[in-house]
Amino acid sequence: MSTKILAVQPVLMSRDIQRSLAFYARLGFKTIFIDSTSDPKYAGVVRDGIELHLQWHDAAEWLAQADRPTYRFVVEDVDALHEMLWQAGIADMTSPHETAWSTYEFHVRDPDGNGLQFYRDVP
Repeated sequence: MSTKILAVQPVLMSRDIQRSLAFYARLGFKTIFIDSTSDPKYAGVVRDGIELHLQWHDAAEWLAQADRPTYRFVVEDVDALHEMLWQAGIADMTSPHETAWSTYEFHVRDPDGNGLQFYRDVP
């Protein structure tokens, strides 16, 4: 069983989501979602079909040597891909779950600690 990967959406670390949104707006990006208008921790921007996600991280986290980027992949069938990776012996991953920002996803860490998030939107 196989499923097609449809896109990748990098998640960029941010110490201040509002400041990041203002910066990306200056680059022509439009905000497409934000989890909270009063204290945002997660948001997305898009320009010309290019989508970036912004995730808040405490300033103390920026000095940790283990910090790695996270990449989001849009997939057709989250459960099928999760099962395929489980069958392949991938152990460092979460179970598929719905999120507060209306996605169904699971997360994997590669051997170097980079995060891979595979998801689909929840209608």
